[in-house]
Amino acid sequence: MAVSAPRVLVFDSGAGGLSIARALLALSASPLELAYLADDQAFPYGNKSQAYLLQRVLELMTRYIEQTRADIVVIACNTASTLVLPALRARFAIPFVGTVPAIKPAAKLSRSGHIGVLATPATVQREYTAELIQTYAPDVNVHLCGSDALVQCAEDYIAGQAIDQRLIDREIQTLLAYPDGDQIDTLVLACTHFPLLAEPLRASAPHIIHWVDSGEAVARRCLDLLKLEPRQATTKPQVNPAKHTLSIHLTSAENVTVSGNGVTMGGGVDKKEALDYLSYLQGQI
Repeated sequence: MAVSAPRVLVFDSGAGGLSIARALLALSASPLELAYLADDQAFPYGNKSQAYLLQRVLELMTRYIEQTRADIVVIACNTASTLVLPALRARFAIPFVGTVPAIKPAAKLSRSGHIGVLATPATVQREYTAELIQTYAPDVNVHLCGSDALVQCAEDYIAGQAIDQRLIDREIQTLLAYPDGDQIDTLVLACTHFPLLAEPLRASAPHIIHWVDSGEAVARRCLDLLKLEPRQATTKPQVNPAKHTLSIHLTSAENVTVSGNGVTMGGGVDKKEALDYLSYLQGQI
């Protein structure tokens, strides 16, 4: 009897978790059945209360874990991960992998002793973030900067709009204008939306040496829990869309499913948004 592919549910409020999903698909040496859930009905999460997010995510996980028959869930959202992981692990038997600011590796990489953390305002204000800094970067100057504008910029990019480099420059300059901000040599992209904008962000601050995000580390942790081997490659591996089964779930619409190159559309679905997501996962943009 053929062994079925592990079922992975990747969750975010919008398009940001695509950066995690694509890293997982690219790194896995084995086929995966990956379901991507975007809570676009409640996007963005960065301006929602903690009580609202906790209840919302618990309700969505109760529904979609059953619907997708997930073996593991990746909470591909820093804002949600810093809040809901303990409650999720207490309620459900399957493993959860969170996405938290990569402060620990950034602190080890910095030579100037100054790192920047670019996140949503909610993640910047979380007690969890402060605890990460205290635990892993007590002797490093950590410059925190919250940006909702970059989150929307990433959403627009996935939807096919041109990137507004002036907006990106303005957000980066806000961070660098902090006292001693010009000494930052390592920048943490502490929102899963921001790796989608990696190239224009680097163009805005070419002097920053290290750009750190959680994508590969989260992907490796997920594969480890599934007891799967990662691909061995000397260069960054690309996604082989024919190998995996992909499905997109939007809280505002029906499902869209991709298997190889076949697309099945559900009735009433926002076709463009879902296909934009699929296009990114298949490496077509």
